[in-house]
Amino acid sequence: MSIKESELILNPDGSIYHLNLKPEHIAETIIFVGDQDRVTKVTSHFDSIEFETQKREFKTQTGYYKGKRITVMSTGIGPDNIDIVLNELDALVNIDFKTRQIKDTLTSLNIIRIGTSGSLQKDIDVDSFLISTHALDLNGLLQAYKTDTIRTPDLEAAFTNQTNWHQDKASPIIIKGSADLEKLFQANHIHKGLTATAGGFYGPQGRVLRLAIQDDKLNDKMDAFNHNGIRITNLEMETSAIYGLSSLLGHKAISLNAIIANRAIGTFSKDSNTVITNLITYALNKITDKTD
Repeated sequence: MSIKESELILNPDGSIYHLNLKPEHIAETIIFVGDQDRVTKVTSHFDSIEFETQKREFKTQTGYYKGKRITVMSTGIGPDNIDIVLNELDALVNIDFKTRQIKDTLTSLNIIRIGTSGSLQKDIDVDSFLISTHALDLNGLLQAYKTDTIRTPDLEAAFTNQTNWHQDKASPIIIKGSADLEKLFQANHIHKGLTATAGGFYGPQGRVLRLAIQDDKLNDKMDAFNHNGIRITNLEMETSAIYGLSSLLGHKAISLNAIIANRAIGTFSKDSNTVITNLITYALNKITDKTD
């Protein structure tokens, strides 16, 4: 049965609604960045760029780095944007736009997030790198989907119990990243850990300006969380949505974090641009190592 026009929305030129992309415009390896200006920071390393477009905060460039075709895309901030980006990317490769039917043979994308994050642990310094082995959904986005097949119930129960999670909040969901991509990007100097994904920057991450928050001890509780050696290392706004939707749709995803703040001791990077640039270079070289 074909997908209705109201569900799969295409622009007059046949491109997908929000991303303004056609299937031929994207590679099977896709780098996510939040900031649209960071797209060109990545592609400035490319040998060539074959396509680019932008609609709203969604900027895309596809080109070649060391012979590898790669797409770089800005997602904007937050899990709600990731919901748009990942569903539309999957549609580009796995739905026939002419028949509006799901393809018989599905394509699995490799999705690499290169983003900034704040550490929750004193021993994870600013200016370091961190791979998210797991993602903790604190924002409730994944509750809209059937997630039974991708959850880690033991970790979720431990987190709920150790933090005395409030019953009126969305139930936390924890998802693993791609083991294959984790292996590709890991190195001795790179931290690993469970990344918490909040639905906002201020109250949802424990920041207080003028508004009181529901649990002003939550960050301390997350700092102290430990289940069989797994601890919550950092806090940001996209990873759980990337991991959850990628897992459900059959794509591989990994989140690479440039740690530019340490919430536990209150420090912030003196040169965050250099940290991000170094992570971009590291990621690109690791991506091409796989094909050498």
